[in-house]
Amino acid sequence: MKSIAFLFPGQGSQQVGMGHDLFQEYDFVREIFDAVDEIAGAHISRYCFKGPMETLTETVNLQPAVTAVNLACLAAIQRAGISCRFSAGHSLGEYSALTSAGVVSMADTLRLVFRRGQLMHRESSKHKGAMSAIVGMDIAAVDALVKTGRQTGVVSVANHNAAQQIVITGAPEAVAVVSQAAKSEGGRAIPLKVSGAWHSDLIRGAEAEFIDFLDTFQFDSPLNTVIHNVTADRCEDAKSIQRLMALQLCSPVKWYDTVRRLVAEKVDVFVEVGPGKVLRGLLKKIVPVDHAQPVLNVNNLKTLETLVSELA
Repeated sequence: MKSIAFLFPGQGSQQVGMGHDLFQEYDFVREIFDAVDEIAGAHISRYCFKGPMETLTETVNLQPAVTAVNLACLAAIQRAGISCRFSAGHSLGEYSALTSAGVVSMADTLRLVFRRGQLMHRESSKHKGAMSAIVGMDIAAVDALVKTGRQTGVVSVANHNAAQQIVITGAPEAVAVVSQAAKSEGGRAIPLKVSGAWHSDLIRGAEAEFIDFLDTFQFDSPLNTVIHNVTADRCEDAKSIQRLMALQLCSPVKWYDTVRRLVAEKVDVFVEVGPGKVLRGLLKKIVPVDHAQPVLNVNNLKTLETLVSELA
């Protein structure tokens, strides 16, 4: 039996029209979108299917929107009789991974990400932030630049996405200083279109409230192995997982280490479950060439059919 890992994308993978053909095809997908509209008190499904992109990408809408599409794709895969041995998600996507592993129910996942989006949006409105992707430098080099850059203001590593693709986050001036320093050392710095400094101390004001909110939910022990963003490691204890999700808000996403861990765990097939192909692109940079694992993605009916035929 093949060892399959389901990987769930986060913010940045959205596109107008996402999830629509699954919504038209399956009653159980319509139930997921009905639930997200009710929980958010907004037309999240309409933003997913028809946009406008500007409204969809507001964090308070985007987090439940991407999660609803992730969960719709997951439900369709599970209905086709395909299950995974491992789950992981990139930042926001980690909540979908928890659902995949039976740690949190679908409805509770939607409630959690909606509140997370509200709190992050609130903090980003108070503290202007920026993020930039540094390409062509390793984590040690970027860490060193960030350490120096802190003399200018709040700045830290947000995501270690691939060996030489690292996202920095923080106050606009400090991010600009580190970006310039990276360029002067031969790296590239690509400003990201974001509305806040995610995974930084600038949203630390959301942490205590989010911890209190998390504590009102039932977390269960995972039915399959989740590799977590904060540690790039597994965790079997439900209460400890809850604590990791609280830490995740302002901690770096160790995606590179997460994928390396999955490779070490002898995963045979990687499946990106949700909109876009961002994680698929990162996998191609991380998974060694001598590992011939297929990398598939499921974000609509056609790709679902491909997955089913590949794994038949």
